[in-house]
Amino acid sequence: MNIQKVAVIGAGVMGAGIAAHIANAGIPVLLLDLTTPTLDKLLKADPAPLMHPKNVRLITTGTIADDLPALAQCDWIIEAIVERLAIKQELYRKLATIRRADAVVSSNTSSIPLHELVAGLPEDFAAHFMITHFFNPPRYMRLLEIVSSAQTDPDAVAKISQFCDHKLGKGVVACKDTPGFIANRIGIFWIQTAIQEAIALGLTVEEADAVVGKPMGIPKTGVFGLSDLVGIDLMPHLMRSMNRSLPAGDALLEKATIPPLIQTMIDTGYTGRKGKGGFYRLNRDGGAKIKESINLQTGEYSISQPAKLNSVKAARDGGLPALITHPDKGGQYAWRVLSQTLRYAAALVPEIADDICAVNTAMKLGYNWKFGPFELIDQLGAEAFARRLEADDATASPPIPGPSPARGEGSEEALGDCVLSPPPLAGGGLGRGGNIPPLLEKAREQGFYRHAANATHYLQPDGTYRPLQRPPGVLLLADLKRHAEPLLSNDAASLWDIGDGVACLEFHSKMNSLDPQILEMIEETVAFIPQHHQALVIYNEGSNFSAGANLGLLVFAAKLGGWDEVDNIVRAGQRAYQALKYAPFPVIGAPSGMALGGGCEILLHCDALQAHAETYVGLVETGVGLIPGWGGCKEMLHRWTQFPKRPGGFLPPVLKCFEIISVATVAKSAQEARDYLFLRPHDGITMNRDRLLADAKARALAMVDGYRPPEPPVFHLPGATARVAMEMAVNDFRVQGKATPYDAVIAKALAVVLSGGDTDITETLSETDVLALEHAQFMQLVRNPETLARVSHMLETGKPLRN
Repeated sequence: MNIQKVAVIGAGVMGAGIAAHIANAGIPVLLLDLTTPTLDKLLKADPAPLMHPKNVRLITTGTIADDLPALAQCDWIIEAIVERLAIKQELYRKLATIRRADAVVSSNTSSIPLHELVAGLPEDFAAHFMITHFFNPPRYMRLLEIVSSAQTDPDAVAKISQFCDHKLGKGVVACKDTPGFIANRIGIFWIQTAIQEAIALGLTVEEADAVVGKPMGIPKTGVFGLSDLVGIDLMPHLMRSMNRSLPAGDALLEKATIPPLIQTMIDTGYTGRKGKGGFYRLNRDGGAKIKESINLQTGEYSISQPAKLNSVKAARDGGLPALITHPDKGGQYAWRVLSQTLRYAAALVPEIADDICAVNTAMKLGYNWKFGPFELIDQLGAEAFARRLEADDATASPPIPGPSPARGEGSEEALGDCVLSPPPLAGGGLGRGGNIPPLLEKAREQGFYRHAANATHYLQPDGTYRPLQRPPGVLLLADLKRHAEPLLSNDAASLWDIGDGVACLEFHSKMNSLDPQILEMIEETVAFIPQHHQALVIYNEGSNFSAGANLGLLVFAAKLGGWDEVDNIVRAGQRAYQALKYAPFPVIGAPSGMALGGGCEILLHCDALQAHAETYVGLVETGVGLIPGWGGCKEMLHRWTQFPKRPGGFLPPVLKCFEIISVATVAKSAQEARDYLFLRPHDGITMNRDRLLADAKARALAMVDGYRPPEPPVFHLPGATARVAMEMAVNDFRVQGKATPYDAVIAKALAVVLSGGDTDITETLSETDVLALEHAQFMQLVRNPETLARVSHMLETGKPLRN
């Protein structure tokens, strides 16, 4: 049975967020609370819980006292009320008499075990009850942990899992009914360990975050920035829950202490971003905004200073092994955190999950780690990691009597005796946690993952290896790349065979920024595909599809007076994008994350898009003193005059394009991108990031039979009439203080292009004519020192300059 209507009981931050995301999926949702919820907060919240403001119309509100009977019409009822067992069970007893026989009831709890929730309730209710643990904020955090029991109907679990996967875009992980489930069990241990060890080693918060951040594949917030983000006062609550439910002897119990400094911060309102500040704060005295950080030893704030650790520099070339073996305090800290966290994770399987894949997925989707715990151990080498743990244990306490653990034959020779030999450290017992976990012992010879010619296998708790299989409809480029060679490749882009005659063009430059090598690869690809394949998908698995053109190259060329080089790049981009547009095969763009500037322009030249729901697309060139120069203006004009045909003559579409481009509009979701025609009505949206490539490939294949390139557009543009109207609008904005003097210069250049230059509505312009206007105005702006100031400022600060 399909889920066609959902109810959420409890309209707090989580309940309202869950309801909003269900509405994002196009599903009507009933939101109940003690008093009728208001939806204004959903529309005003930042980050926005709704992918489009119109989605709020799918949410109906009511009260628990008056509207519970309406739940009889719902296929899934989600409880998100206060974390008190008695109150939850009182609600469940009411729901047991109201719900439809096949309706599923679930709790969003993260602290009460499933067996306690259903204790004493009817068997049929228990058979349709489970825990569905969303992470906050529900729209953006991809992890959904599902906890079921032997009582739970497997069909009910499958129904909810499939809905959350396909419709809500969640990475669904099956967890066992254990404290904290998977992500928080390990995540809380990691946070507590990282904070306590940073204090013990005398690190600054900047140093700790620099180590427990990018070098480990963890977001740059690190641990202290993350604590500020989620709220420092949350940790004591989580630890109290863990203390109540963890088994005796669990290593997390040793981390239960809240350091005095942190308790003082909580007591005085320094709870993070939602409070007066946290480990970091903004000092606004005197009207300035100065970032400060707390001294972990004294509790005093001072101006935040970037970390300068040689261990972090070593990690850039040597990876994790170089980080944890470096003798400075950053290397010591990295080992202390990783050794304890990874050992703990290895000791929890199969207690918390049936396999290592569930644990890796939970940490990657729930805490935004790039690598799961067992992938991190493989980076270090399972045998070398275990040997160093043994060395730490030997210095921390007398050796445990008994035979030496079995090792894989020849493994020490393969790794070398000193791969992970520890540097001199202050203090002992850094690998706290006891003996080598049985699962790690089994991994010592071959690791947790084995990569064969055409398949990857993962280690199971019984010591055997099982092939890694993705769910139907999931296709990951990372899997294909592990077992194949690219069809074409250079330093910035590669072309891959993804099967069934479809190729995939992947960018892999920094931030997937577009440079001459990518433009060359596009033209090579267009020539290559007809000989070997029948369709192309443009896709990558970076955090962002593309941040736009490589501005660093632009500044470099400009400072050397290399205007011919800049001119060549502009012409090469126009040539490459036109080649894509008129290629004799379907081209599908499959973006996720940011697709800005030139990244947006390449999408505008595709036959169709299959966009991830969390795609943020826009033509942002005016922010750096430029206008779109690779066909962006031309394509937006074509869309607004033709897709669909708009009433009101020729002027309104031109003015709409001007409005969108001049203020560097960025759509905040794929749904919102349709409002600006960055996505057209026939373009598709995929909710689950892992299904994006497969969906794009299917769309490409569906277009192959009878495919013909599009007909070149013909433009009739208003010329001076539109240009005057646009310039008047800019002048009004200047008078109101909403536009700077140089904004006006850029806007006038944009107006020349969008109006068609020296033309009028009776004349016909070709694509080539509009591209020539783009080129001419771009080259005029790029020579202006004000533009170069904007570009340089953006590169240095990441923020636009308002000159």
